[in-house]
Amino acid sequence: MGIPAISLSTNFTVSTNITATSAPTKPHKHRLHNSTLKSLSKSGKLDEALRLIESSPSKSPAAAPDAEACALFLHSCISRKALKHGQRLYLKLLLYRARSNHDLLSNPRLKSKLITLFSVCGRVDEARRVFEDGGEDVDLPESVWVAMGIGYSRNGYPKEALFLYYEMVCRFGQLGNFAFSMALKACSDLDDLRTGRAVHAQVVKATEDPDQVVNNALVRLYSEDGCLEEAIRVFDEMPQRNVVSWNSLIGGLVKKDGVFEAMEAFRIMQGKGMGFSWVTLTLILPVCARVTALVSGKEIHAVMVKSTAKPDAPVLNSLMDMYAKCGAMDYCRRPFDGMQSKDLSSWNTLITGYAINGLMTEAMESFQEMICSGFSPDGITFIALLSGCSHAGLTDEGCRLFERMKIEYAVSPTAEHYACLVDVLGRAGRIEEALEIVKNMPFKPTGSIWGSLLNSCRIHGLVPLGEAVAKQLFELEPDNVGNYVMLSNIYASAGMWESVRTVRELIEKMGMKKEAGCSWLHVKSKIHTFVAGGSNEFRNSAEYNKVWKRLMEEAGYVPDTGVVLHDVSEKTRAMWVCGHSERIATMFALINTGSGMPIRITKNLRVCLDCHSWVKIVSKVTGRVIVLRDTNRFHHFKDGMCSCNDYW
Repeated sequence: MGIPAISLSTNFTVSTNITATSAPTKPHKHRLHNSTLKSLSKSGKLDEALRLIESSPSKSPAAAPDAEACALFLHSCISRKALKHGQRLYLKLLLYRARSNHDLLSNPRLKSKLITLFSVCGRVDEARRVFEDGGEDVDLPESVWVAMGIGYSRNGYPKEALFLYYEMVCRFGQLGNFAFSMALKACSDLDDLRTGRAVHAQVVKATEDPDQVVNNALVRLYSEDGCLEEAIRVFDEMPQRNVVSWNSLIGGLVKKDGVFEAMEAFRIMQGKGMGFSWVTLTLILPVCARVTALVSGKEIHAVMVKSTAKPDAPVLNSLMDMYAKCGAMDYCRRPFDGMQSKDLSSWNTLITGYAINGLMTEAMESFQEMICSGFSPDGITFIALLSGCSHAGLTDEGCRLFERMKIEYAVSPTAEHYACLVDVLGRAGRIEEALEIVKNMPFKPTGSIWGSLLNSCRIHGLVPLGEAVAKQLFELEPDNVGNYVMLSNIYASAGMWESVRTVRELIEKMGMKKEAGCSWLHVKSKIHTFVAGGSNEFRNSAEYNKVWKRLMEEAGYVPDTGVVLHDVSEKTRAMWVCGHSERIATMFALINTGSGMPIRITKNLRVCLDCHSWVKIVSKVTGRVIVLRDTNRFHHFKDGMCSCNDYW
């Protein structure tokens, strides 16, 4: 700037035209240090940032990084789970405090960041040490308490998280949404619905409206504890919903066996353009598997293929499992072959799929392929193989696998493995060997082992042995109605109607109910359910009778009333057997799907002998492929033949 004159004490003025300019000011070294540290932290150059921190003298407070720079460094450590870098910063901050009385560790933001870093790295003790640093007299804000509570919850200590929440209530009185969401998650993990309701009451009383995270936590709490009405009420009242909200609702529906409702919720979710997460798919794909909704499963697969993100192994395993349980093993194999990193669960899913679909040659080939790929089989692998051998009649192969499991692969047999072995021998009629296994096994026989033996008695009509086995089961599982029904069926097959009545009276006296036969199939984006003896309107329709008559005339079918295990007339038996749920479902599919389309049906009970024969006839007369999944296995019917070779 121009300085026109300088006044001097000599009482005269000297004019001048000198122009002065300000000299450039050097940036403060401390400010430059922090700026560089922030830049390195943001770009993820943690090694360089740490060297900069450790190069500053611990005795000089002016040389210490500021709280904001340290917070940025810790944020970068958290996102990368860089535990060692965080520990070294923590040590440096302790040195600053000890040598220069510069206590950055009292900064709540830094404290929260350190607690979060240690907890995400599984170091809960170190997180607690940071939390307690300074003693009980330190007045920590709510955010630090929440960080510690989340740390507990994240590492599987929900009880400690809840205790911390109690302390927060006593200390702060009115809490915020972060604290509520932390406490609700802990309640969900502990299945503590009572405390969860108490937290919900505090949410309602709070001056701050619950945010989406709190509402999601409430939906999850009520869903997972089976309180669907309350979960739906919270869900409906939410001002906004995201994918997590829908996942919580669908997860709750699935847990309560509301598979059809879960499918409907997923359809509504997609109709609203909500999208999905991989968690959504791991929830809904098993639902498709349970109801044999292959078309819906394929639609989900198509969405996965179009997604820019690559699905992880658990999602692909769920996809494979869906295809396997829909009886579509050719589709199951495709994602398996395309997986870049397979895990043991991937191999087990493939082997189990082949086994339940009666493709034991492919199952054994996949087993050998798995071994050659460097994977060691586990107990699940052998349960799949042994169960497959049982249903395929591969008795000797099953016995060899059981021995190989113990000797060659050092897998200790569990009760499930012994149950499979007993089933392998029992189905083949080698009852004495099965009994010897039960007698000599290293632990007391379980319900599943006795159940396998009782089923063998049913197959081979062994009444006295069946009675002895049933007695064992009644002591072990007094409330399992299936055991009583099995014994009743053994008596009925032997024509011992008085004994049948005795067992049925016992069932009624104990307040138990036999599960009704139920079948379902997926047609035109809807799941249709049929109950034995039901669907009278459909069965009396002109269209039904027309198709039924044509089938019976072409096949010359006569019902085998011997499968009806009730002491009733032949006419009534014929009427009952023709009203079995799988037949109604098959007829519905024949009428409502295009000719040549495969028919896929799921049944909740074992398919009866006459229905099995009838479906074989239908597949031959209509030229349809019919896939029927019962409680034991898959039956693939084609051209009058079944994949089980009438051994099931």
